[in-house]
Amino acid sequence: RSASRLTPYRCSGVGLALCRRLLEEDGRIHLCIACRNAQKSEATRDLILTTHPAAQVSTVEVDLGSLASVLRVARELRCRFQRLDFVYLNAGIMPNPHVNFKALWQGLLTGRLLHMLTTAEGVMTQTDRLNGDGLQEVFATNLFGHFILVRQLETLLCGNEKPSRLIWTSSSNARESAFSLSDYQHAKGQESYSSSKYATDLTSVVLNRKFNKQGLYSSVVCPGLVMSNMTYRILPVFLWKLLMPIMWLIRFFAKTYTLTPHNGAEAHTWLFKQKPEYLDALVKYHSCTSGLGKSYVEPRKMDVDEEIAEQLYQKLLELEKQALERYGDLLD
Repeated sequence: RSASRLTPYRCSGVGLALCRRLLEEDGRIHLCIACRNAQKSEATRDLILTTHPAAQVSTVEVDLGSLASVLRVARELRCRFQRLDFVYLNAGIMPNPHVNFKALWQGLLTGRLLHMLTTAEGVMTQTDRLNGDGLQEVFATNLFGHFILVRQLETLLCGNEKPSRLIWTSSSNARESAFSLSDYQHAKGQESYSSSKYATDLTSVVLNRKFNKQGLYSSVVCPGLVMSNMTYRILPVFLWKLLMPIMWLIRFFAKTYTLTPHNGAEAHTWLFKQKPEYLDALVKYHSCTSGLGKSYVEPRKMDVDEEIAEQLYQKLLELEKQALERYGDLLD
């Protein structure tokens, strides 16, 4: 069939695993993969074709942290496709991550260590910066670039014969305590990643309210703790190798330690097979893995305030208006 899937992601990790798993579910789909680097996206395409040589796989180049790049790729996609059935919004960054060892020690003393290890609450800090558009880089890449892309692709997503789906990669690290509506870009804090993921959850909730009647449905997933390029930047590789046996043991107590990209893509793949009309817009779908390695999906109610979600949405629309005025030459 002529279904098209758009999957923004790094050329490894959950994104690549997801592409392979989607093709295992339905080899007839047309995958369109998006990377910041054209060479990496072509290399990823080649990797996919080694295991699925008959697959329909195309590529686009986009930097979700650049508004001009997002607008250009949206225009290209509108020219290429008549509709999009699934958009997997999986791109994300965590610049300059630091582990708060003092917080870990306090967690050990207070009995909260396992909770902290499974949610990264109070454990991870980041140093953010402004990008070329004058936006906080993490906010721009993890949320706003995706938001603009979705808005620019509305004609391909809404009013189709079958429902279209947005599937956002969120995190168990998405916490209300890291988010402030008055500082929604998180310019003043040190937990920009957590803030951006909580803003993602809020945005998905509002998108359902705005677009379900037009046949567009939004869901959020958490891949769990996956060993990926992003994860390996937190600690030196040799430390991860020393910690891996311990992490496999922790998985008997912490089911969100999915560890492998294949396991991390469990919720993404599960949602591919569900009827969106029956899903709960206030639920996040977590990829989980048992201590013996069995993957499954666990729905968990999100801790979101729908009024705050609406207010954030209005702020995103205001920011979008400013962006489109600046880049009017890239619009049709």
